Amino acid sequence: MADQAEDVVSWKTVTPGITVVTMKRPPANALGIALLDGLHAAMDAAERAGDVKVMVIGSAQPGFFAAGADIKHLSSIDAESFTEYGDKMRAVNDRLAAAGWISIAAIDGIALGGGLELALACTLRVAGSAAQLGLPEVKLGLIPGAGGTQRLPRLVGRGRALDIMLTARQVPADEAYRIGLVDRVTDGDVLATALSFAEQLVGPSLPAQLAVIRTVDAAFDTPLADGAQFEIDQIQALFEDGEAAEGITAFVGKRAPQFR
Repeated sequence: MADQAEDVVSWKTVTPGITVVTMKRPPANALGIALLDGLHAAMDAAERAGDVKVMVIGSAQPGFFAAGADIKHLSSIDAESFTEYGDKMRAVNDRLAAAGWISIAAIDGIALGGGLELALACTLRVAGSAAQLGLPEVKLGLIPGAGGTQRLPRLVGRGRALDIMLTARQVPADEAYRIGLVDRVTDGDVLATALSFAEQLVGPSLPAQLAVIRTVDAAFDTPLADGAQFEIDQIQALFEDGEAAEGITAFVGKRAPQFR
């Protein structure tokens, strides 16, 4: 029987504002159609709820975050279907990257190919000390096609990104942390570490946090003067829409702010 989206992806609210999305397609969370549909369904649910501030994406498969594209599926399709499959992978990643919440990839084990591209689309990445990350598509006569060639250099720089992609090697967690591919590494429980990280993120103003993300991303895509103007526009908008007023008033009044 073919995989069903609800069987290979689940999600739940663990504390107010924090949702955990779990991939659970044996044996290695290959990114088949059902799993991709399940990730879309999880994001649909978060949008309907309207109160998600942090989404943690993890795995129920021991030793794997996600092994990458579904190679068996790729071996049985034509060029038109390959385009459709690639579009579906890109749609998940692009939607996640542009979501109205912060996302954390909890990488406990292997994250290769499309699995790493999914993690790269997240705002932040937490890895276990045994994690291995890579974009080995050149071994299949392909290149990363779901954002990897664009997002990886923005994190680690051109030379390091080329090293990782041209050699098709697996990057261990300690190196991934050193070069900025992951943001935190733990010897303990990866999901628990990611949730602790999420708890630190859930308190501040989400509109302000999203403005920080937009402004930092603009630094990679615009000249300095344009980026500085974008920063001005973002902070002005936060002041004018009342979010900053609440934060400032709460600080002066020595109370907890009630952010949106």
